[in-house]
Amino acid sequence: MTDPDNITETERTALDAAAFRRLLAHLDARKDVQNIDLMLLADFCRNCLGDWWREAAAERGIDVTRDQARERVYGMPPGDWKALYQGKASPEKIAAFKAKQAAKAGG
Repeated sequence: MTDPDNITETERTALDAAAFRRLLAHLDARKDVQNIDLMLLADFCRNCLGDWWREAAAERGIDVTRDQARERVYGMPPGDWKALYQGKASPEKIAAFKAKQAAKAGG
Protein backbone atom coordinates (compact mmCIF):
# COMPACT_ATOMS: atom_id res chain seq x y z
CA MET A 1 0.00 0.00 0.00
CA THR A 2 1.31 3.43 -0.93
CA ASP A 3 1.52 6.04 1.81
CA PRO A 4 -0.33 9.15 0.55
CA ASP A 5 2.53 11.25 1.93
CA ASN A 6 4.87 9.50 -0.52
CA ILE A 7 3.05 10.19 -3.80
CA THR A 8 4.37 12.74 -6.25
CA GLU A 9 2.78 16.13 -6.79
CA THR A 10 1.77 14.97 -10.28
CA GLU A 11 0.03 11.91 -8.80
CA ARG A 12 -1.67 14.06 -6.16
CA THR A 13 -2.90 16.47 -8.83
CA ALA A 14 -4.24 13.58 -10.92
CA LEU A 15 -6.05 12.11 -7.90
CA ASP A 16 -7.48 15.50 -6.94
CA ALA A 17 -8.68 16.03 -10.51
CA ALA A 18 -10.26 12.57 -10.61
CA ALA A 19 -12.07 13.21 -7.33
CA PHE A 20 -13.32 16.58 -8.63
CA ARG A 21 -14.61 14.97 -11.84
CA ARG A 22 -16.36 12.32 -9.76
CA LEU A 23 -17.94 15.01 -7.57
CA LEU A 24 -19.22 16.76 -10.70
CA ALA A 25 -20.63 13.48 -12.02
CA HIS A 26 -22.28 12.81 -8.68
CA LEU A 27 -23.86 16.27 -8.60
CA ASP A 28 -24.97 15.83 -12.21
CA ALA A 29 -26.68 12.58 -11.26
CA ARG A 30 -28.37 14.28 -8.29
CA LYS A 31 -30.10 17.19 -9.97
CA ASP A 32 -32.83 16.75 -7.37
CA VAL A 33 -30.44 18.14 -4.77
CA GLN A 34 -30.89 21.89 -4.98
CA ASN A 35 -28.15 24.44 -4.35
CA ILE A 36 -29.97 25.70 -1.25
CA ASP A 37 -29.92 22.14 0.12
CA LEU A 38 -26.16 21.98 -0.42
CA MET A 39 -25.70 25.39 1.21
CA LEU A 40 -27.73 24.42 4.25
CA LEU A 41 -25.95 21.11 4.68
CA ALA A 42 -22.38 21.80 3.59
CA ASP A 43 -22.08 25.59 3.22
CA PHE A 44 -21.20 25.34 -0.49
CA CYS A 45 -23.08 24.71 -3.71
CA ARG A 46 -22.54 24.23 -7.43
CA ASN A 47 -22.02 27.97 -7.85
CA CYS A 48 -19.31 27.92 -5.19
CA LEU A 49 -17.51 25.09 -7.00
CA GLY A 50 -17.63 27.10 -10.22
CA ASP A 51 -16.30 30.17 -8.44
CA TRP A 52 -13.47 28.13 -6.89
CA TRP A 53 -12.64 26.68 -10.32
CA ARG A 54 -12.49 30.20 -11.76
CA GLU A 55 -10.22 31.34 -8.91
CA ALA A 56 -7.91 28.37 -9.56
CA ALA A 57 -7.78 29.34 -13.23
CA ALA A 58 -6.98 32.96 -12.36
CA GLU A 59 -4.15 31.82 -10.08
CA ARG A 60 -2.67 30.15 -13.15
CA GLY A 61 -3.14 33.16 -15.41
CA ILE A 62 -6.15 31.67 -17.20
CA ASP A 63 -8.97 34.14 -17.81
CA VAL A 64 -12.34 32.42 -17.37
CA THR A 65 -15.66 34.17 -16.86
CA ARG A 66 -17.94 33.32 -13.97
CA ASP A 67 -20.49 31.80 -16.36
CA GLN A 68 -17.83 29.71 -18.12
CA ALA A 69 -16.59 28.35 -14.81
CA ARG A 70 -20.07 27.57 -13.59
CA GLU A 71 -20.88 25.89 -16.90
CA ARG A 72 -17.95 23.56 -16.17
CA VAL A 73 -19.69 22.53 -12.95
CA TYR A 74 -23.28 22.44 -14.21
CA GLY A 75 -22.40 20.75 -17.51
CA MET A 76 -24.44 23.38 -19.35
CA PRO A 77 -25.06 27.12 -19.07
CA PRO A 78 -26.23 27.81 -15.51
CA GLY A 79 -29.39 29.52 -16.73
CA ASP A 80 -30.34 26.43 -18.73
CA TRP A 81 -29.71 24.18 -15.71
CA LYS A 82 -31.83 26.41 -13.49
CA ALA A 83 -34.69 26.45 -16.02
CA LEU A 84 -34.61 22.66 -16.31
CA TYR A 85 -33.85 21.52 -12.78
CA GLN A 86 -34.01 24.24 -10.14
CA GLY A 87 -37.13 24.14 -8.04
CA LYS A 88 -38.56 26.92 -5.93
CA ALA A 89 -37.04 26.98 -2.46
CA SER A 90 -39.55 26.64 0.34
CA PRO A 91 -40.04 29.56 2.73
CA GLU A 92 -38.58 27.34 5.47
CA LYS A 93 -35.39 26.70 3.50
CA ILE A 94 -35.03 30.38 2.65
CA ALA A 95 -35.47 31.30 6.32
CA ALA A 96 -32.94 28.64 7.38
CA PHE A 97 -30.45 29.93 4.79
CA LYS A 98 -30.89 33.53 5.95
CA ALA A 99 -30.46 32.46 9.58
CA LYS A 100 -27.28 30.57 8.69
CA GLN A 101 -25.89 33.58 6.82
CA ALA A 102 -26.73 35.88 9.75
CA ALA A 103 -25.03 33.51 12.20
CA LYS A 104 -21.91 33.45 10.01
CA ALA A 105 -21.91 37.24 9.92
CA GLY A 106 -22.02 37.32 13.68
CA GLY A 107 -25.55 38.36 14.31
